[in-house]
Amino acid sequence: MRTYDDTFSGQKIYPGKGKLYVRGDSKIFRFQNGKTESLFLQRKNPRKISWTTLYRRQHRKGISEEVAKKRTRRAVKHQRAIVGASLDVIKERRGMRPEARSAARQAAISKGKEEKAAAESKKKAEKAKTAAKSATGQTQRIQSKQGAKGAAPKVKATTR
Repeated sequence: MRTYDDTFSGQKIYPGKGKLYVRGDSKIFRFQNGKTESLFLQRKNPRKISWTTLYRRQHRKGISEEVAKKRTRRAVKHQRAIVGASLDVIKERRGMRPEARSAARQAAISKGKEEKAAAESKKKAEKAKTAAKSATGQTQRIQSKQGAKGAAPKVKATTR
């Protein structure tokens, strides 16, 4: 069953009831009865007439039993582990003194530098080894990255 809302009062209009008013600019207004139509044509403000839905909504009438007060949800803070660090490690670091934290940071930096230096020296030793081999004539053919991966060798053009 199709019902409409009264343009002025906001109440329901059931089929077979009410009045339809079409203004000059082709805007349609539906009224429940002559009373609402008359008040609309007198340009009365429905927010100032106490029995209309708009007035009741504005002045919060009759909503206490329908809708209980909304409960606000508080955001609960959770701590989660980050990739690479468990929750207890994070808590432990948070509880550290600034001096201890800076000392640990310096130790980690120096360790990283030592590892980098070791890798660099290993690379230099490898390079020296290959240079010594090339001096004795035991070099192998320099290969491209694609060739090292096992790509098929380029085919020479025979049309020219």
